This record gives sequence, structure tokens and C-alpha cells, in this order.
Amino acid sequence: MKERILEETERLFWKYGVRSVTMEEIAKQLGISKKTIYQHFTDKEQILYEVLQDKIGKHQSEMACAVVETTNPVEEIMNVLNMMHKNADQISPNLLIDIKRYYPQAFVLFRKFKEEHIMRSILENIKKGVDQGLYRADINPDILARLRVEQIELAFDNDIFPTDQYTMHDIQYELMHHFIRGMLTDKGFTIYNQYVHLKNEFNLPLYEKK
Repeated sequence: MKERILEETERLFWKYGVRSVTMEEIAKQLGISKKTIYQHFTDKEQILYEVLQDKIGKHQSEMACAVVETTNPVEEIMNVLNMMHKNADQISPNLLIDIKRYYPQAFVLFRKFKEEHIMRSILENIKKGVDQGLYRADINPDILARLRVEQIELAFDNDIFPTDQYTMHDIQYELMHHFIRGMLTDKGFTIYNQYVHLKNEFNLPLYEKK
């Protein structure tokens, strides 16, 4: 039952955000009573915390596979983009805003994941790309890694990217491609353009060096 509650609540949180989803709605969707939910969780924030823990664990596994299964840093970062492409429109723009404003324990968990895992992964990717001559040698890896991490959170800001004008997929896609292209050398662009051509089956816009 606990796993069922977590699975259904994750679906609701990701679709509608956290604050708008009530315990009554969770119970109704599962066909159980609120009392049953409270037998497993003290409150909604505990549910959210455990949902995030599970999601973070899965994301770390996916990221590890993306690194192992690729041959170079450009392909690695493009695989991450494809992971985001598959999931972006399933995530409510309200999700991160709600967590940041109203659920401090869950936000601490997210910030730790962002700082310790995402930041480290991006930094390692940039350093490998520079070493292999795929990214420019004159860039500052620490600054760019920090920029990319903050872009992820920026995409959820409705004041900057209103949801009635932009989809989460379009925002993350544009930010990621702009980020990648700004680092590439001529050698890196060759791999990047080949990869985009191969992935054209995903109906992604075709970006090539001018």
C-alpha cells in the first residue's frame, strides 16, 4: 500500500504541482481513506520527501547509464537532453516552485541533489570535453557548471517563462542547446551535428554550426 501511495502521489505532484494536491484527492484516486494514508505517512511533506528520494535515486541510475553507454562528453550531454525531452512535459511548472516555497525539508533534499550530483556530473562532463578537445579550452568549467545547474531551476520560474507561452520541454531544450553550443570546438561541433542528425527521429529541430 505504501508503494501504491507513493506512485500515485508522484503522478499527481508531477502533473499538478504539490500544493494543489490534497490528501483527500490522493485518497480518492487510490480508492482508500485518508486514515489509510496516515497509517504510512505523517503528512503530505513526508510523502513528497519520499517521492523525491525515490525519483533522485532513479535519476542517478539513469545518469550513470548515460555516462557508461556513451563514447564522448558531447554524446553524454545529448543523451541527458533526450532524457529531459521524454519527461519534461510530464512535469508541472508549479512543482519546483511549490517545493521551494512551502516544503523546506523536501527543498533541502532537492538542493543537496542539485549541488552534489547534478553539479558534479556537469563539471566532470565539461572537464572531459575540454581534455578531449571537444569543448573550448578557454572556458571556466566551474562557472559554466554552475550556470547550467541554475538554468534547470530557472526554467520553472513562471515570471520569466509563463506557462501559457512556453512548454517545459521547449524551455529546457533551448537552454540546453544554447549551453552546449557555447562550449564546442570545431571538433565538438562535428560530433554534435552528427548526433543531431541521428536523433532527428525524435522530431527535434536541427541545429548546425553556421
